[in-house]
Formats: sequence, C-alpha cells, structure tokens
Amino acid sequence: MENLFHLVDHEDFFSRRCIWVNGPIIVGAGPSGLATAACLRNEGVPFVVLERANCIASLWQRRTYDRLKLHLPKKFCQLPKLPFPQDFPEYPSKKQFIDYLETYARKFEINPQFNECVQCARWLVVATGENAECIMPEIEGLGEFKGEVVHACDYKSGERFNGKKVIVVGCGNSGMEISLDLCNHHASPFMVVRSSVHVLPREIFGLSTFELAFFMLKWLPLWVVDKFLLILTWFILGNIEKCGIKRPTKGPLQLKNTKGKTPVLDIGTLEKIRCGNINVVPGIKRFNDRNVEFVNGEKIDVDAVVLATGYRSNVPSWLQECEFFSKNGYPKMPFPHGWKGNSGLYAVGFTKKGLSGASYDAMNIAKDISKVWKQETKQKKQRTTACHRRCISQF
Repeated sequence: MENLFHLVDHEDFFSRRCIWVNGPIIVGAGPSGLATAACLRNEGVPFVVLERANCIASLWQRRTYDRLKLHLPKKFCQLPKLPFPQDFPEYPSKKQFIDYLETYARKFEINPQFNECVQCARWLVVATGENAECIMPEIEGLGEFKGEVVHACDYKSGERFNGKKVIVVGCGNSGMEISLDLCNHHASPFMVVRSSVHVLPREIFGLSTFELAFFMLKWLPLWVVDKFLLILTWFILGNIEKCGIKRPTKGPLQLKNTKGKTPVLDIGTLEKIRCGNINVVPGIKRFNDRNVEFVNGEKIDVDAVVLATGYRSNVPSWLQECEFFSKNGYPKMPFPHGWKGNSGLYAVGFTKKGLSGASYDAMNIAKDISKVWKQETKQKKQRTTACHRRCISQF
C-alpha cells in the first residue's frame, strides 16, 4: 500500500512526527467518514479519521448556502445507528443537519485529526466524497468581467445582491435554489439553462416524490415508474418547456441510474419563472466588461455571476492508484460493488445515491475490515513477539 499515495518531500516527511495506528485510516470527516467510523466503533475496531479542514462536514459548514435543506425526507438521510431527532422536520435545515452530525460524532466518540493528511496505510478508507472540489467552467471573457464572480460554494445569501442583475450558471438543484433565493431577496436572477433537465415536484399528493418512486420500484419496472412520475409531474407542474426548460428523452430514474444526473426537486422556482421574476436564458457565448452575450446573440448588462456548476471528486490528485478508481475519481465498479478495492483500499460515499448510499458502503466496509482485524488480533495474542499492523499518517 505504500505506493498508493503521493508522498510529500522526503525530508519534510521525516521532519514530522508519525504515529502508528493499529487499524484503518479514514480520509475525510464528512457524513461518509463519520458513518464508517461509527460502524467500525460498533465492531470494536480502532481507527483514525483524518480531515484536511479544521471541522467535521466542512462542505456543509462552509460551502453551502444559508437556505439549504435536505432534499429528501430525513429517514432516507440518517446515518447508521442513529436516527434524526423526532422533533426535526421532514426536511431538516442546514443547521439541523450539522447539529445532527456533531451529535453523531460525540455519540460514537469520533475525534478527527484536523488539518492532517495520510502518507501510507494498512487499510485506507477514502471518504472524501463526490463533492471535494468545485468545478470552475471555462467561459470566454469571464476573467475580464468587471462584476463579482462567485462559485456556489461561496454563496451564502441573496441579501447582498439586492437590486442587482445576477447570472446564475447552472440549473441543477443548487442553481434553481440560488435563483429562488436571489429572487426572494429582490435581485433579478437570470438562470442559464444549457441542456435538458428533469424537474419534479418535491412532493406528490403529500408524499415525497423520492419515497413514492422508491415504493413503486418494489413492484414495477423502472421505465413504468418513470412514465408514471412524469405524468403526475405534468399534472402538478404543467408543461415546463413553456418555462424554457426541456426534458431529457430518458426518464428521471433511468438518467440517474445511467448517468448519475439527479433530477431537480422544485420548491417554488418554477412559479417565479412563470411570473417573470426569474428569467431563463440560453447558453453563454462570452462575457465582456459589464455584460454577457448569449448563444442566441442577445446581450444584457449584469452586476454579478454565480457559478452553480457543481463539484467533483479530487481522489486522482492525491491517490496513486489506477485499478480501483477511474480518472474521474469514482470507483470503476458501479453501485453496489464500488466500496471495496484491493490491498485494503475502500471507498465510501461515491455511489451517486446520496447519504443512503454512503451508509450502505459504511456498513459493508466496517464488517469487511472487522473480519480481518479480529482474525489478525487473535493471531497476535497467540504469538510471544508483538507484531503491529501499521498505518502511518503525517501529523
């Protein structure tokens, strides 16, 4: 396993103190890393969690907007061994979810080592997730634009954009919600829709759309469920193409399973589009000093740009490994087989199935490591000479 990691400068490595850990190293203290740690704790296996930031769930705490809530019902988002508090709403807020994660860490005595990185390990659990770094698109003239440019990871509230014209690049869940937030704070958002996207109501007849789909998939083939969802969506949301948003030819669930593209769950954005408070615009051709030109030739003056262009895995930048992970930073094997590699390498939270997928991975990883760890521990007790499994982490 020593060759799996990009090592720091040789002299720098030995100038730092190294500790030897008789168990797995978990890289990342987000929900995926915490879930794995809790499952290992339940199995009685020692571990160390390393986090490059100085807090748990840094994505949630530092790179999300204020109005964010969980998009799915809480029962589909809870981590192993601890449900959400009963008094939490069906869709917990950002603050409530962070409180839940901090309670989770305390309950299972998870104390990450912050501002740290791993050098080599006997067992390595990659829990850095699908959203480790933001995607910055290349748009002609963006670097010369005189207005403010921020990625969605740095956007907190539309309050400071009051009265301004703002281009929102991206029409996923973040782009839709940021456009709505800007509108609610009396800004004038222009949402760029470059490709087709499925927009579904968050609830259908009082039931979570996700929960309804999950239930139907137990009895019906996927394509039938897709058709049923789209028919119900048409009755509830109407024809969204009149809003300038085209639907993909593949159904929402098929697209999610094949491409990992999550459908947008509408929480009021379409209504604002229909009444003209949010403008849908086509792809951008170029930016100039203070204006933007679209592919249809139209130009408008704008004050700011919010890049709701998503995130990606950063695994290829630090893990020297080519058999388990592909170049895009995801395991080569699709769900549910992408949690285990060779030589003690594991991945959690790369399923494109949200928190429920991360929980599934975490439980499998903990059971798999526990079998080997307990067997090796038993063998060590039978020997007179101590022999330690070693994980070396740079502190």
